[in-house]
Formats: sequence, structure tokens, C-alpha cells
Amino acid sequence: MVLATPFLSLMGCSDASQDLVTLDGKTMGTTYSVKLAGTPRGIDERALAQDIEETLESVNLQMSTYRPDSELSRFNAADEGAWVSTSADTRFVIDAALRVSRLTAGAFDPTVGPIVELWGFGAGHDDPQLPSPEDAAAAREVVGFSKVETRSGDSAVAKQTRGVNLDLSGIAKGFGVDKVAEYLEREGVENYLVEVGGELRSKGVGPGGKPWRVGIERPSGVPGDLQQVIELKGEALATSGNYRIFFEQDGRRYSHIIDPRTGRPVEHSLASATVVAPTTMEADALSTSLLVLGPDAGMKLAVEQDIAAFFITGNGESLSETSSPAFARRFKS
Repeated sequence: MVLATPFLSLMGCSDASQDLVTLDGKTMGTTYSVKLAGTPRGIDERALAQDIEETLESVNLQMSTYRPDSELSRFNAADEGAWVSTSADTRFVIDAALRVSRLTAGAFDPTVGPIVELWGFGAGHDDPQLPSPEDAAAAREVVGFSKVETRSGDSAVAKQTRGVNLDLSGIAKGFGVDKVAEYLEREGVENYLVEVGGELRSKGVGPGGKPWRVGIERPSGVPGDLQQVIELKGEALATSGNYRIFFEQDGRRYSHIIDPRTGRPVEHSLASATVVAPTTMEADALSTSLLVLGPDAGMKLAVEQDIAAFFITGNGESLSETSSPAFARRFKS
């Protein structure tokens, strides 16, 4: 068993298998792993690894908020009302993020970055703290997906309000996984498992012709403690959780999962949300959305939209699991 993320474990994938090739590295501030079973005869694994790196680097160059030369950074630095040209890929991901924002009535919002930073949960921060009411109010003024404009006919985007920033971290890793999967399929690879920062996409079978098996981690804080093991068959999977990153102040716990609608960390019992979907980009955004919505509203949306979702609620030793009808149909015991 190879631990992939705080939330997922890849199972039944021994790197000693003769028919398994594993390519891994770092990207987007996290790690990636590409497992190939029975690669096509004559394929150049070194060239394959280089192309995967270049594919992920291209996504990073387009959508990173930490690179001043990225397309997203150019948008964030632009003035109010200025139309900023982007690549087709960046516009595709922005459009997808805005669709999920509308679907969830703002529970998913790619403009929430200033609030996340204000609470001290942004990348590079190690001192989360309660913001002042004045600072919180100011941050909320520049948050809201409706403040981002797109236009038909080209890939340009604009902001309606000065200070609005886009942060696609809740969806871009999933898109990166999909881009790698698309590349592998163009190269004739029929059996793969691609993972970037815990977001997964599979096709075909693993070593020995067995399905790719993925373990969903129990939010107990014990590495490798699994709640459930499922088999992926040409599907994508993503899990979001709120139990690892938090701070406590005056006896109260504050999670790093921010509800864009309130500007505050979520306060409910849903510890993790897993989504299985056709694409990793979709699974990535929806798992975050459902976690923000919480156990009741999140499951209501999953049922209404036929989303394959798996929830773990509670904390410590008191945990329970709930599956949406779509998830239960797909993963019958």
C-alpha cells in the first residue's frame, strides 16, 4: 500500500510488479504519481516522464497564483474592467469553476482567496488567527463569483470590482490530472492511475489485470487508517477533508475550510467528502463544495444532482458514513 495523500491510499499497486511503471515528482506545491500497467511495447518511458512534467508545468504556468508570470496572476493584477486574454485551458477551468459556483449558490467560489489569506490558511502561512471584524468585512467586499465576467467569442475575462482575485486551487489540480490522462491516452496507454495531490483518475486495470483499488482514509488522525476501499473503473475521484488543518482559540476549533458565503470556517460535523465523477476536475470542485455545504445540504445537492458522494461525519472515535444513491449504486457491497 502506498500512501498517496492525507485522505487516500492506493492499494494493490506494488512497485515490484514487473508490469507496473511508476513515474512521480513534484508539481503545483504538492506531489504527483502516475502508475502505468502494461505500457505499450516500444514506448519511451523517459520521454513519457518528460512529457508528463511538461503537461503539469503548463497547467501551473497558466493557473498558479504564486507565479507572477502566470495567466491567473496577470488577471489578479489587472485593473477593474480590464479584459485579460487567457489560454483556452485557463478559460475552460474558469468557466467550470463559475458553473460549480452557480450550482452550489456560492459554496464553491474561486474568488474566496482573500478570506482564506486573512484567516492565515493560505500557502506559506503558519499562524492562523481570528481576523478583526473590520478586516473580515473588507475582505468580503472583494469576494463573490458574480464579480468575474467572461465574454463569448474569445477567452478573455475581467473583474467588476477592484481587488477581486481568482484562485483555482480547488479545481486546477483536478484539471491537471485530466490533462495528463488525455496525454496518456493519445500515447496509447490503456491502463493508468494518475494522482496529483490526492486527486485521482483511472483507466483500465492495474497490475495482474486487477482493478485499481483506492482506500478512503478514516479521519482519525492515524496514517493508513481506512474507512472504505473501492475499485475505480475508468473514473475520477477526489476527497476533501477539514480535520487536519485547523487552529483552536478560546476553546473553539476553526477549520481551514472557509465558507465563501459567510467568510468564516465551516462549523458542522462533516469531516470528509469524497466524490467519484467522470473527470477529476469535476470531482475536485464538487468534493470541496459538498464539504462546505455540510452533511445535510451537501447530501441534498448530491441526491438532486445524482453525484456519487461518500461522507464521513463526526470526529475522533465517533464516526459515521453516508453514501449518496449514486455512490451506493456504483459501489455495492
